[in-house]
Amino acid sequence: MTHRLTELTARLGGIAYGGDYNPEQWPRDVWREDVRLMREAGVGLVTVGVFSWSRIQPKPGTYDWSMLDEVLALLHGNGIAVDLATPTAAPPPWFTRRHPDARPVTASGTRLAHGSRQCFCPSHPAYAQAADELVTALATRYAEHPALALWHVHNEWGNHNALCYCDASAAAFRTWLVARYRDLDALNEAWGTDFWSQRYGDWEEIDPPRDTTAFRNPGQELDYLRFSSDALLERHRAEAGLLRRITPRVPITTNLMGTLEKKVDAHAFARTCDVVSVDHYLPAHDPDGHIDLALNADLARGMAGGRPWLLMEHSTSAVNWQPVNTAKQPGEMRRNSLTHLARGADGLLFFQWRQSRAGAEKWHSAMVPHAGTRSRIWREVSALGAELATLAEVTGTRVHSDVALLFDWHSWWALELQARPSAHLHHLDQVRDWYEALWRENITCDVVAPGADLSRYRAVLAPNLYLLTDADAENLDRYVEHGGHLAVGCFSGVVDAHDRIRPGAHPGALRELLGIRVDEYLPLRPGQDARLEDGTTARRWAERVEPDTATTLLRFADGPQGGPARGGPAMTRNLHGRGTARYVATCPSTAALGGMVRDLCAQAGVRPAAATPPGVEAVRREGPDGSYLFLVNHTAEDATVPVGHATGLAATAVRDGLALVPCGGVAVVREDRSEPHG
Repeated sequence: MTHRLTELTARLGGIAYGGDYNPEQWPRDVWREDVRLMREAGVGLVTVGVFSWSRIQPKPGTYDWSMLDEVLALLHGNGIAVDLATPTAAPPPWFTRRHPDARPVTASGTRLAHGSRQCFCPSHPAYAQAADELVTALATRYAEHPALALWHVHNEWGNHNALCYCDASAAAFRTWLVARYRDLDALNEAWGTDFWSQRYGDWEEIDPPRDTTAFRNPGQELDYLRFSSDALLERHRAEAGLLRRITPRVPITTNLMGTLEKKVDAHAFARTCDVVSVDHYLPAHDPDGHIDLALNADLARGMAGGRPWLLMEHSTSAVNWQPVNTAKQPGEMRRNSLTHLARGADGLLFFQWRQSRAGAEKWHSAMVPHAGTRSRIWREVSALGAELATLAEVTGTRVHSDVALLFDWHSWWALELQARPSAHLHHLDQVRDWYEALWRENITCDVVAPGADLSRYRAVLAPNLYLLTDADAENLDRYVEHGGHLAVGCFSGVVDAHDRIRPGAHPGALRELLGIRVDEYLPLRPGQDARLEDGTTARRWAERVEPDTATTLLRFADGPQGGPARGGPAMTRNLHGRGTARYVATCPSTAALGGMVRDLCAQAGVRPAAATPPGVEAVRREGPDGSYLFLVNHTAEDATVPVGHATGLAATAVRDGLALVPCGGVAVVREDRSEPHG
């Protein structure tokens, strides 16, 4: 069966290229200039209507389709396909005036005012009714429109309104709890409500975890995060269901946000989409932001089950919402874009097409900047469009990974609730540290949920799984039992699905698999390091580990420099079935993690994508007709990489079996299938 994104790229004749188009912000005479420039830049797909609710439905019961009719006809007439959005992320002023109680409420009881996007309670019935009526009318109107190629459901679900604490949310929360627990005894047991006299005798006694006098019940708070994600997911499913009923031939997507937000379980949303799409924006403060980009691209591919995915939004240059909105350097936008392509994206779209004159995002860069076509950004946008046309043959190919890195929103939520052993141990820090160790070795990984099918991976890394369900623990055990190689990071396996400590010694669900017992957790203070016996350092965390069946690979140094776990095991390995399970009882430096990753991958038979100089990233896409090696140079020096008899694509030069990768540049080669990879 052909993947829905592959069907789309076949329709477009290559890689999907374009951006978020908001014609309602501009007079009609600009629209024709827009489509002329789109053709000049090689744009084949634009997202339309994301925030157009007030234009489409200027008042209750009244629809005005004139703008969309004209714009879609204009785009189609110029060969540009449309990703049509359901504009439900921004209810118009008339809606909140008519339904003031549908505005979201904070944990402290403040009802937020209209004046921005996503100003609605996800559980309010008036919002559901208004959104469903709008989606039905939109889909009915454009069901057979020839420009329609993809449905874009909502926009960045929960970005600004994931948690609402109003009475409608409270009632919906109780309904969700009844479905989850069936009876109050089960709920009281799950939440440990005998602590602090919180035992419930009636469902109506349960409220959302609003601001209170001391620490909130962690089981209740964790379930509220789950409920809130599910409430948004229910709305997503409702809109998607209407679209599928009315337009069954048109694939559906929604733009997820990767690691940028922890407000919704994006794994769950991805499973409902025909095409997985994500937004990604570089953390401008981070000189290694390109590693975050790669991590999120691999997460997108993991959510897509290894299939091609769509980059729905990224920026041509600066954004508008960071403390200092740093502009991208010349060539950086191309490098970012082609890195996403290397890691499985079959489409590269920007926010947005034309930079706004007014509103909150007027300082967010765009494909057509304020300076117009006499600008560096426009020249780079047009050059990228032309280059992507020469790379069309890579569409439909896949990135093969022998390694999985586990990432779980539920564990992230639980780890960072109140009253943990350390407020400085963060899920993303762990994930990014471990990912970086793989990235620096050019070892490609799929970023997947802990419940994913792990059987095809030679090695699996779990940087932190503080919360681990019984089913996911069994999944890890089965993987190692059957010959897999697993590495687990500190403070993992500690609590069950309800944030209850597992009985017996830590690390609870992983104790037998790892062959260790953790006697005590020993978090480090900010600025306090612990030295390891190989001369490297660790930070943030330490544990007093007692091996049972495991062997010690690396210890904390003896003496005061070894920190509170001085002389004890810092890394262990246990034989389990036909495989091995390692444990890392601290947060090692990049050097120490790199050594562990190299050793693990060597044992598992994992090879890097290519041997490159430091700072040159290598990723491979493969298909039935060929394989493509992408080389991304993040250094200030030109580099060469051996590629054998490969053929350079686009502007890539290959001489004497060496690909030239200019400083800050990208090389793409089509490999000779007769030569081994790696």
